[in-house]
Amino acid sequence: MQLKSIIAAIITLFVIVLVAVSQTPAAPKHHAVMQMSEPQDDEWSYLLAHIQNMRIAFANDGGVEIEAVFFGPGLNMLRKTNTDHADILQRFASEGVKLTACRNSMRDRNITTEDLFPFATTVDSGVAELVRKQEAGWAYIK
Repeated sequence: MQLKSIIAAIITLFVIVLVAVSQTPAAPKHHAVMQMSEPQDDEWSYLLAHIQNMRIAFANDGGVEIEAVFFGPGLNMLRKTNTDHADILQRFASEGVKLTACRNSMRDRNITTEDLFPFATTVDSGVAELVRKQEAGWAYIK
């Protein structure tokens, strides 16, 4: 009787693990890190279009993980005062696009985390983040 209980417990555990693994989403096949260091102009719109286009292009090809790194004048795109792009940035962030601000640029420009959209993240150095991602095999889009 004891052996049957042990076997039943092992089978139950196996089924639970199998169900949990099958429900875990697969990691994206593609990885892209993008740079935004330009002041507000057409470049901001291009960045948003490129993010959207990549997401569409890779939707049926394993998905894509995207991080956009903002530094220098491009950091202003993540400021709460940037109401022109707030909605689409919020949507992208909620859908998994990582929007990263450079703390060096923030310090140089007297920008605090409270000045940024709440969905933005920060890194110590924007250019170092680009290097880290490239070293990890991410495609770099300027």
